[in-house]
Amino acid sequence: MKSRIITLLRQRGTYVSGQELCEKFGVSRTAVWKAVEQLKKDGYQIEAVKNRGYLLKEDATRVFGRTEIESRIKTQWIGHDLYYYDSTSSTNVQAKKLAEEGAPDGSVIVADQQSAGRGRRGRAWASPAGMNLYFTVLLRPTIAPDKASMLTLVMALAVAIAIRRTLGDDAGMARHDGEAAKSATAPAVGIKWPNDIVMDGRKACGILTELSLSVEQGSIDYLVIGVGINVGRQEFPEELQGHAIALEEISGHVSRSELLNAVLSAFEGYYAAFLASQDLSCLKKEYDALLVNAGRQVRVLDPKGEFEGIARGICDTGELIVETQDGEKKNVYAGEVSVRGIYGYV
Repeated sequence: MKSRIITLLRQRGTYVSGQELCEKFGVSRTAVWKAVEQLKKDGYQIEAVKNRGYLLKEDATRVFGRTEIESRIKTQWIGHDLYYYDSTSSTNVQAKKLAEEGAPDGSVIVADQQSAGRGRRGRAWASPAGMNLYFTVLLRPTIAPDKASMLTLVMALAVAIAIRRTLGDDAGMARHDGEAAKSATAPAVGIKWPNDIVMDGRKACGILTELSLSVEQGSIDYLVIGVGINVGRQEFPEELQGHAIALEEISGHVSRSELLNAVLSAFEGYYAAFLASQDLSCLKKEYDALLVNAGRQVRVLDPKGEFEGIARGICDTGELIVETQDGEKKNVYAGEVSVRGIYGYV
């Protein structure tokens, strides 16, 4: 009920009588009063005036927790089963545990802090409290296991679009030729293949997808997509300085709850499109428009050997198309891809 009260007070922007809240939610005045007192303890500034009712004095976008998140989510189904933790080892680890216990498709796991956040190749992901956005989406898709890796790109597209919408059009967009659109107030939001979100040549977000297979049927039991977005201004570890960026370095305050809703809303639509086509054909043009690799010199550390070339976008199944000096086009399935001008590659 707390999230419903906050949602109503935020929408009204004026006093709402206790009687109206009682009738709206089918509870007693005492229950309303207790809920409001709990909301105050959560950090909301709510004014109570006799014969007038309750007023949300400030839209407390810095408040973060289950109530605030629930009041912000406007998706059709993803995130309606929400699991929130002040602290957990890793939202992916927690999501897999919940999946084994039967958590439903579309569940979202959010934490204010992670004690053991992880990125690709087992790398640590700094996860301080009160600062960034850490969450995992649990899915149970009926797709072939070899298609699961494409969902990492689907999420990358959703995150890039959500950040752009949250920061406003000033954040810009990468053009089809791969050069960043210029902005007087903010660098472009782009994707470094396959799933790094970059701004001003620095990483703003990491995404990690993991899946569990049904041994008997050889199908996907569930998969989890973990996302970590640098939001608040912070002192990054020495090894990340110059390579990492936070959203608030280039904008004013960013509500983590609003950003989460923006990501989930975008992902919900893109995920439906992916399931309909079973590939990235319907999303490829939009993904390529944000691809910072596109049209630029890249170095590929392929398991079969290192080579360089010009990135030409992605194919329908998400591989990066790289044109070598002799004109041959290769599809990159795996391996590290460095982009000239990004993360110190010159």
